[in-house]
Amino acid sequence: MTEFNYTVTETDKELSVKELLRRNFHFSSRLLTKLKQQDLVTLNGNPVRGWMIPLPGDKLTITLPQETCDFQPEDIPISVIFEDKDLLVINKQPGYVVHPTKGKPNHTIANGIMKKMLDDGEKYKIRFANRLDMNTSGLLLIAKNSFTQDRLIRQMKAGIIRKEYLAVVDGIMEHDLGTINAPIGRPDPDEVERWILPTDQGGYDSVTHYKVIRRFQSGYTLVRLRLETGRTHQIRVHMASIGHPVTGDHLYNNGDPFLYRKLHGDFRRVEGIEEKSTSPYIDRQALHACSLSFFHPVTNEKTELEAPLPDDIVKLIDYISFL
Repeated sequence: MTEFNYTVTETDKELSVKELLRRNFHFSSRLLTKLKQQDLVTLNGNPVRGWMIPLPGDKLTITLPQETCDFQPEDIPISVIFEDKDLLVINKQPGYVVHPTKGKPNHTIANGIMKKMLDDGEKYKIRFANRLDMNTSGLLLIAKNSFTQDRLIRQMKAGIIRKEYLAVVDGIMEHDLGTINAPIGRPDPDEVERWILPTDQGGYDSVTHYKVIRRFQSGYTLVRLRLETGRTHQIRVHMASIGHPVTGDHLYNNGDPFLYRKLHGDFRRVEGIEEKSTSPYIDRQALHACSLSFFHPVTNEKTELEAPLPDDIVKLIDYISFL
């Protein structure tokens, strides 16, 4: 359980407990309400009210509320990259949806984390700070309390969190470095696919930076990508839009999926399978979230994490190296 302590100073004279909490911890209004309702703030070990004015030398103690989840626990492997009482970062394997949905109520990463939580004797609400597509692997950030989640969201909005990916894309890219600045939207609200869409038609500003790592004479490129924004399918859409779709990407391998379906019919369902790789060398899109950099929400320490390429992408690179 996360606890914060603060010793009142001379410069805090005449400030109430509520003002001290806002000034020193930047708690959200929602969290402040929970702290008040559950009597989770004490002054020198005794219950305190927000209007009370402490004296210099007094000690405020704040205990974050205990929360839990009701996901069904499932024996799904969870590869931990970093963990403490506030934060969990895992290396997500492909083939799993992150969070239960109406169409996918179980067999998700959340179900696996629920089992891990119970096995570890912990109790917290699973709060995903970022999301990865079902068939994208890599670093997934989970907050264990609302304070941690709020701080991470603020860092994301401020552009402080640095997210990088490795991908194998079709074709040999010409330029070593580049930036794709093209708004992404959802042309059809009934379809999952996104595409380049002007902002005046509902698109959102989207920026992806890329750096070529290796070119393969067999017709592929290994590229490292950094997201400046975090739109759904952003890398997949941006790379496809410049003629270099992520290898194996079943949705965007033909460029604009809406135009392709208009001209050629629905390509998505093959023998009843909705997601089928377009590559003979890998069973999914070759996209991996390899790096995360952020400031720890509680300790404020710079945290830099890496997740190595998974076996299937390593094998793909081996295949295309000798074609």
